[in-house]
Amino acid sequence: MADVKKLPHVEMVTEFKCIEGWSEIVYWGGIRMRDFLAAFPARKRSGNQLGPTELPAGNPEYVGFETPDGQYYVGVEYGVALHPQTLLAYELNGQPLTPDHGSPLRLVTPLKYGIKQLKQIGRMTYTDTRPHDYWHEQGYDYYAGL
Repeated sequence: MADVKKLPHVEMVTEFKCIEGWSEIVYWGGIRMRDFLAAFPARKRSGNQLGPTELPAGNPEYVGFETPDGQYYVGVEYGVALHPQTLLAYELNGQPLTPDHGSPLRLVTPLKYGIKQLKQIGRMTYTDTRPHDYWHEQGYDYYAGL
């Protein structure tokens, strides 16, 4: 989190929309996902090992996220991750996130329904293949966009 908080802090007010039809206006604070991607770019794979200094020729197609326990996971298109309103949030309504709202870090994007906005990021992966997605496996549209 210390490395995350070194990146430029931004604040944003969005309408958080649930796929079930309700919505709520929410005030977020954190960093732009694209600033994170620039600071921590994808690495080129050499066999099964990550090349520590090799950057890929192009951007990955997707970013995958999962909770620390691996029980919940989502994937978003790289273009969504680069959108200026896609955040890695660590504040909600001017206060640090609580565990119920995804502490210490969660994904926020007004481009997707709430089912794609993973709470409590434990792992993030860059990939050219569509990552597994919990809600897609339950029958929802993989892209679940607005």
